[in-house]
Amino acid sequence: MASSAHTLAAATPASRDKYVDLLRVASLGTVVLGHWLMAAVSVRGDGRAEVGNLLAVEPRLQLLTWALQVMPVFFFVGGFSHALSYRSLRRKAGEAGETGETGGGALYSVFLRARLQRLLRPTVVFIGVWGAFALALQLAGREGGLLDVSLRLVAQPLWFIGIYLAMVAFTPPLLRLHERYGWGAFGGLVAAAGLVDVLRFGFGVPYVEFLNFAFVWLAVHQLGFLRADGKLGRPYLLAGAGLAGAVLLVAYGPYPLSMVGMPGEKISNMAPPTFALLCHGLWLVGGVELLRGAAQRWLRRPRVWRAVVAANGVSMTAFLWHLTAMLGVYGALLALGVRLPEPATGVWWAQVPVRVVVAGVVTALLVTVFRRFEQPSAMVVRQSGMPSAGARTAAALGVTLCLFGVLGLSMVGFGGLLEGRTAVLVAVRVTAPVAVAMTLAGWLLVERAGRAGLGRTPVA
Repeated sequence: MASSAHTLAAATPASRDKYVDLLRVASLGTVVLGHWLMAAVSVRGDGRAEVGNLLAVEPRLQLLTWALQVMPVFFFVGGFSHALSYRSLRRKAGEAGETGETGGGALYSVFLRARLQRLLRPTVVFIGVWGAFALALQLAGREGGLLDVSLRLVAQPLWFIGIYLAMVAFTPPLLRLHERYGWGAFGGLVAAAGLVDVLRFGFGVPYVEFLNFAFVWLAVHQLGFLRADGKLGRPYLLAGAGLAGAVLLVAYGPYPLSMVGMPGEKISNMAPPTFALLCHGLWLVGGVELLRGAAQRWLRRPRVWRAVVAANGVSMTAFLWHLTAMLGVYGALLALGVRLPEPATGVWWAQVPVRVVVAGVVTALLVTVFRRFEQPSAMVVRQSGMPSAGARTAAALGVTLCLFGVLGLSMVGFGGLLEGRTAVLVAVRVTAPVAVAMTLAGWLLVERAGRAGLGRTPVA
């Protein structure tokens, strides 16, 4: 791992935007640390363990989410990377003579596979391991306590995978809109997100709020396109407008203070996303752009850049398994008979550094086991199993199945596999077995369509 990172770091072209790589690692790392800190595990009077939220125990800390809810930064970075990747493939396809409708369908399928390999393969492995573990537990009659909570919680971060899948899938059409309208395409998404909230809160239109899963996150993603074209020249305006908008909406509107979901709240800024969360995303993107110059000077240090390269190579694996590590630490403490202090007490805070370090070590061990599934293929080779003309349809169907599969699994969790436990995804009830089947089928379609696309086109 170290030698590989050293080689990759040494081979980095001078034109690469290293700051984008740093933001990707830093945003996922902040999310992981936030989850570890927010977990408030306690034991009830009947001896059953439950996992609460520190921000619910100490509501004053909810203001910290205005700095620590950094998923918008990751999606912004995704937009930047997706724009460069799709343009690169489009250019290579033109050079190879792959043009017209047939070439366009092949290009789309190759793009999806290239961008989703490092996302879907470790995700499918994660789902397979936890699914098998949950099934074995249920067949053995091992239920209750922290196990039940873990089977539900470890799947929750998969919502992020689902949203990211949608962003990759919509990149080609939205990039074309960006290339034609620039800031106008971004403004259209912002206006749509605002209209959704007006219909939701002003007129009580049912189900309309779910549209903001697309409009809010795709608007942040569109900022990455603007960054790729060097059009974020005044980030202080973006940061100021976003921060002012978020403050006003929270102070005078129906929006809660927390920028992450809270247990039992009637309105969440996260699920589904609100216009206040979009404003929060704007100020974060503007803020990190203001730090670009200082960060780029720091990244010129060879050791720093090697560390960023190494972390980028395992970031998705660490994200997928970090809750497993955290819950494993708590499970070990309970099994050893260690008495857990009440959350947010002095003793609890004193133990935080130890718990975080141990969770980090366990995560590193899990990364060592599963990191190989995050490594992308260097080539896409044409196969004869599917005509290029059908690649676009197969790829689009595959990514749609994956999207609904992982979103459904994030809601229902791995518990009750044999009992048909359900959760409501928008207005449709889903079960864990159906969600897993959709994810696997979608992944296989994306893989097959991508291999049937362009010839020997380097995509790594």
